[in-house]
Amino acid sequence: MTAETTRTRAVDETAARAVVDNVGKAWADNNPDAFADAYTADGTMILSGDRFIQGREVIRAMAKQQFATAHKGTTLLQNVIDVRPVGEAGAVVITDGGVLAPGETAPHPDREIRATWVLEKQDGNWLIAAYQNTRNADGRLPGA
Repeated sequence: MTAETTRTRAVDETAARAVVDNVGKAWADNNPDAFADAYTADGTMILSGDRFIQGREVIRAMAKQQFATAHKGTTLLQNVIDVRPVGEAGAVVITDGGVLAPGETAPHPDREIRATWVLEKQDGNWLIAAYQNTRNADGRLPGA
């Protein structure tokens, strides 16, 4: 691997982590616009179970509704556990974490998730092309 490749991968990892951090900040601020603007125009979300959301404006509407109701006052814990460049304009990020209720420092086991983020660089900006999360509880064996 050349020094240039190593430097580019480091920049990509920094940029990828910034996308995750910005989504967390938008969530903490209950800012549906900043949250949705992190996605490509045709970005997708697959949330635990079978909830499929497609398109930045649909994501914006969903975030607006959720930040006003179920997720009002919550924050996200998103620990980046892996970042891998994909070509010159893509990256895959894996995170562990979940939704934190006010006062929590760790998510309740029912709200622990692992997520996959597929990022795409468009016009110099890193955006989320696809996001999918799975509740850790969904993968636990009964009695575990």
